[in-house]
Amino acid sequence: MTLEALAKQGHAKVYDSLAACIGPKIREIRKEFIKESFAGFQQAEHKMETVSIIHGMEFINDSKSSNINAAWFALESMSRPVVWIMGGVESGNDYSQLRHIVRTTVKGIVCLGLDNRRIHEAFDELEIPMVDALSMEEAVLAAYYMGSKGDAVLLSPACASFDLFENYEERGKAFRKSVKNL
Repeated sequence: MTLEALAKQGHAKVYDSLAACIGPKIREIRKEFIKESFAGFQQAEHKMETVSIIHGMEFINDSKSSNINAAWFALESMSRPVVWIMGGVESGNDYSQLRHIVRTTVKGIVCLGLDNRRIHEAFDELEIPMVDALSMEEAVLAAYYMGSKGDAVLLSPACASFDLFENYEERGKAFRKSVKNL
């Protein structure tokens, strides 16, 4: 796999892939074997997983991104305008760390959760359209109507899932189901 092919999947995957190569290189494992291993790699569930493309919009499940850093990497890897579904149970998150990437990447925010006050406080000043949703079905539908052909709808919550879901897997499965029901 070329560096260019990895780069299309975002910087986080490039970093992960380069780090994964260090051990085999130290142990002097052949390059061909390392390349074959990367070629057969299966995408992990709930981590930048393309669920579907509907009317030219790509729906991406990154439910596993339950903290600020993971959400930053997800947003940073996007090459198209993003409608961002985020929110949940947060534990003192400093959303100001995301303001620059949100300003340059995000065209709309859907706040999924029972208490979205701190999210609004962090991003209202950016004057990006923002709506609240109390269910995944509502969030996906709102994101669909906010987006347009060529956009990405990205579930990358930056928060834990425990207000509406048991865990990030249940949240990711609810996203998949809601997208399939569009």
